[in-house]
Amino acid sequence: MNNARSFLWIALAALGFLLWNAWQNDYHRAQPLLPASTSTEVEGSVGDSAADLPSADSAPVATSGTGSAGAIEPAATEPVVAGRIIRVVSDVLELEIDTRGGTVSKANLRQYLVNAGEPTPTVQLFDGSGEHFFVAQSGLVSSASVAPDHRALYTATQDEFRLGEGQDHVDIPLTWTQNGVSVTKTYTLKRSSYTIDVATKVDNGGAADWSASAYTQLTRTSPIVNRKFSFTNPGQYSFVGAAWYSPEDKFDKLGFDDFAEEPLNRTITGGWAAQQQHYFFAAWIPEASEAQAYSTAVITDQGAPRYLIRQVGPAFKVAPGASMTRSSRLYVGPKQQESLDAIAPGLGLTIDYGMVTIFAKPVFWLLNALHKLVQNWGFAIILTTLLVKLLLYPLSETQYRSMAKMRKVQPRIEALKQRYGEDRQKFNQAMMELYSKEKINPVGGCFPLLLQFPVFIALYWVLLESVELRHAPFIGWLTNLSARDPYFVLPVANAAIMWITQKMSPSPAGMDPIQQKVLQYMPLVFSVTMAFFPSGLVLYWTINGSLGLLQQWIITRRIEAGEKKAA
Repeated sequence: MNNARSFLWIALAALGFLLWNAWQNDYHRAQPLLPASTSTEVEGSVGDSAADLPSADSAPVATSGTGSAGAIEPAATEPVVAGRIIRVVSDVLELEIDTRGGTVSKANLRQYLVNAGEPTPTVQLFDGSGEHFFVAQSGLVSSASVAPDHRALYTATQDEFRLGEGQDHVDIPLTWTQNGVSVTKTYTLKRSSYTIDVATKVDNGGAADWSASAYTQLTRTSPIVNRKFSFTNPGQYSFVGAAWYSPEDKFDKLGFDDFAEEPLNRTITGGWAAQQQHYFFAAWIPEASEAQAYSTAVITDQGAPRYLIRQVGPAFKVAPGASMTRSSRLYVGPKQQESLDAIAPGLGLTIDYGMVTIFAKPVFWLLNALHKLVQNWGFAIILTTLLVKLLLYPLSETQYRSMAKMRKVQPRIEALKQRYGEDRQKFNQAMMELYSKEKINPVGGCFPLLLQFPVFIALYWVLLESVELRHAPFIGWLTNLSARDPYFVLPVANAAIMWITQKMSPSPAGMDPIQQKVLQYMPLVFSVTMAFFPSGLVLYWTINGSLGLLQQWIITRRIEAGEKKAA
């Protein structure tokens, strides 16, 4: 098979793959409905509905034997009023914490811009109001005592906390007191870290034992995604929904449209629970040694459906005059591949390349290693292309030698075509005999391109899913390798290289006029398609084509020179 036909198969395979993904997203997945609101929220509060409150009886039984209890009703003695908003700023995060429940109601990622090249706005992951509702909640539930859940009203010493110069962390304490029991929830933000430590300390100043279970949960609405057909809109292909990890079953996930049909309900020790989206996610990471009851739910009494994933810890008991602290961690940030697994086992699995993971992870590893060397993702892509070419050099040389020989025997094939006319069977038999005599492999050109196809698809997903390449600049006009070439320079160069390669390749034997026309316009069709792909991918394919063209030219000249010398 010659090079032009190989390009055709590669193009059809790539288009088929992307069309399948688009169809899965546009038609296979049901979209959530937006029921009318059946309850009224208190202005300025977040998540104060009893529907999103866990039951104490869902907690794993504690080893102390304190037992568990039934569902919790709101504390009748606590007025439902709006909480204060506490602003917290570190070098990488800007948070808002609502004193009602100690809920993290806003999170901006200060080092990630919404649009490349613009100073503002930064990416906002949490939002405690409106259609993009997404918050991190935590609290205590108890059947025997009044406990501060995520609707309880805490007090704070000040309205703003900042991580100052020379500080390695900043603490934000929130306090709740009732019936002699004091609960202090302390958020700790550390420098250059997206992981927030959350410690809930219970001081029992009462005369009786006090028991409760700690819980954490992430609640959000389904984000609004542009569902227009597109090959290159990553919002269409990236998973959005809940995810969790267990040491036994590893990573699992649940799309919002499956919450009602396939609810999560299991006990996990040493895991974590997350809500994830393209490039970014949030996760609650409990103590690794404690069993947690994991569950999901759909809340429909506050307007648009809210999708919740929670963890409820074991019941614990605090004796009079004693204290106890329950700890967990909240990750709010990007899917940084090198750091996530160091935070918690399996956290790096939130970077989901789907069914091409087996190819995408090695490709990213290689790109990342080369990026550390050259400090530019564009040059890392070029070096990756060179290494792939070197790896496939023996196969490519065989391919181009076969193509050069096919060019040489092309007049003889045309003579065979004239001799046998419409007798296709005899013509093909004679042509195969000629190939055998001249030691030509007619399908040799397919293998190098087919081996490059997994790299092509893997790089496509790496560019779309790896936050490290998000808004990554190259040189000159290419300021964002994860977006299309704004001036279509690379697609035009790619079309020219494909056209020259096609002209240097022998015409397929016995091809009818319609097929010849298709191949003639193939470079244009393929380049127009790739014009809207990430420019980093087009860069890879353009450099790959250039190296192939150079190799083909050198080998063809060498063979022709050898034949002249022999003559």
